[in-house]
Amino acid sequence: MPDTAQAGSTAPSVQAQVRTQQRLDALCAATLRALSGHSGLHYRGRKLWQGHTLLPSFAPHLHPQAGVAPASDSGNPGAGTPTDASAASADDLASFRGAADGVALRLRFSDRALHQQLRPALPMARRVFDLLEQYRTEAMVPEAWPGVRANMRHRFEAWSQAFVRARLHESAQGILLLTVANICRARVTGDPVPEALQDLLEGTRFGLAPRIGHALAGLRRSRHSQADYAVHALAIGAVVAGLVDTQADSSKPAARAREEDGEEDAWLQIWVDFEADSEPGFASALSARGAPEGAPDAYRVFTTAYDRVVDASALVRTEQLASLRATLDVSVAQAAVSPGLLARQLQARLALPEVDGWDSGQESGRIDGSRLGQLIASPQERRLFRTEHIAAHTDCALSVLVDCSGSMKTHALALATALDVLLRALERAGVQTELLGYTTGAWNGGRALRDWRRAGKPAAPGRLNELCYIVFKDQASPYRSARQSLAALLKPELFRECVDGEALRWASARLLAQDVRRRILLVVSDGSPMDGATALANDPHYLDRHLQATAAHIEVQGQIELRGVGVGLDLRAYYQRSTVLDLTGQTTRQVLAEVMGVLDVRP
Repeated sequence: MPDTAQAGSTAPSVQAQVRTQQRLDALCAATLRALSGHSGLHYRGRKLWQGHTLLPSFAPHLHPQAGVAPASDSGNPGAGTPTDASAASADDLASFRGAADGVALRLRFSDRALHQQLRPALPMARRVFDLLEQYRTEAMVPEAWPGVRANMRHRFEAWSQAFVRARLHESAQGILLLTVANICRARVTGDPVPEALQDLLEGTRFGLAPRIGHALAGLRRSRHSQADYAVHALAIGAVVAGLVDTQADSSKPAARAREEDGEEDAWLQIWVDFEADSEPGFASALSARGAPEGAPDAYRVFTTAYDRVVDASALVRTEQLASLRATLDVSVAQAAVSPGLLARQLQARLALPEVDGWDSGQESGRIDGSRLGQLIASPQERRLFRTEHIAAHTDCALSVLVDCSGSMKTHALALATALDVLLRALERAGVQTELLGYTTGAWNGGRALRDWRRAGKPAAPGRLNELCYIVFKDQASPYRSARQSLAALLKPELFRECVDGEALRWASARLLAQDVRRRILLVVSDGSPMDGATALANDPHYLDRHLQATAAHIEVQGQIELRGVGVGLDLRAYYQRSTVLDLTGQTTRQVLAEVMGVLDVRP
């Protein structure tokens, strides 16, 4: 029988790419916390957060792209073709580390309040001002950190070469941006302009010298004072903004022709995206639903009168439940996964080292008083010591929280099969388990919506539906007594709408009640929260933001390891650590391998 942990690993997949990106995000966040001295920094949805606050994008070169890194072309960066842009969009590990180092120095050496106060009003001048402040902080790297300096230089050169490969320098504004970015950074940090770009930039550089030469010289002299440095940065920003306006006026006919053809200036799009990220609360690109607005406590509920927690077996007739269990048994048998083998693999991932007694008769360690008599009888005896015996114990509780929304019905059998095998194996591994589900008691609001209408439809009522939390298996019940209830997952009528944020709070509260050293909450979902009544009475992304805020709160608290399992969807917009399942194309072995992979990732 093939090893479950290795199933489905024959070729790079979406899941493998997601795990790789998660590892990169975790490493970069650790670097950021260490170098900046700011706790609470983490990535979510490919965006950098500090607690509940989304941090701005400080400069365009600080955003490497994940993927398969392209072949090096540093010898001739201008040799690209239009199709090279996509190949150049992938960056190597050093680029990610360089970007993390650059952001860390910005957080460490820049006064954000002062920077916001000094920023100019004109958009292009403001963008240049932001860029120059980034260069100032990169120049502050201590001499004892040569690796950090090398990483940042590598990242900037990679960005510059990708800019050229994408042929963004072929417009007047593009070559101006590239030239300003390179010559200013070279002057402030002392790093030379990349040799491969020197000839390309020389003409524009020669024309800029009389206009910004004095301010450029002042940048490096004043880099230790943010306020003094800003005077020269503002002067350069004003010159560049004036040149861009002049070029735009002289090229209006050509720009109009490009508009008619539906074409857009790529260099401008880069800056538009960069500035949009700088605004507070800018949406994650993965979710496009807005950022969390404050803590989860800001969330409102119109009424909880109709909310209920119910045992799964109470929702299905006894005869129907027995029939569903028979269907599930057939599917589990066809999966042919060994629970014993899976249990050993899970124990290796979830066990924690603990002191479990002593090993006596050792030649080093602590003196064993019970063996001192041997020393008198035999002075040559050396095995008089004892050492602590370290053993692995699975002092762990794991809860699986399943999204029972209508779209999950099509995956019910495949999901129930995988969860049945998983829960059985976890129990053998000594892990306390719980299987929970969440849905609504009605479609489109039900009794809660009717109460709101009777109350005169007050504005911004918050959640407007009756919640139904389902317990398929609780922590106290062994698998054998709960196996019948697990089959209730196959009943289509259970699946309605979903309010994920509140379900997350409910499941985490149950998990915190367990007296264990390690707690894991595994959320299985195929999409964003959705309740039609709540979306219509509030803004469309009200539930979405609450889920983001709740997940962030749990992760920041650190008492529960939160994992997301996306069914055909990448859930990184909500959960820092997640994987993606294809329940229509993967076997049960492959599904379990992906789940075990996400359990491997420690905070």
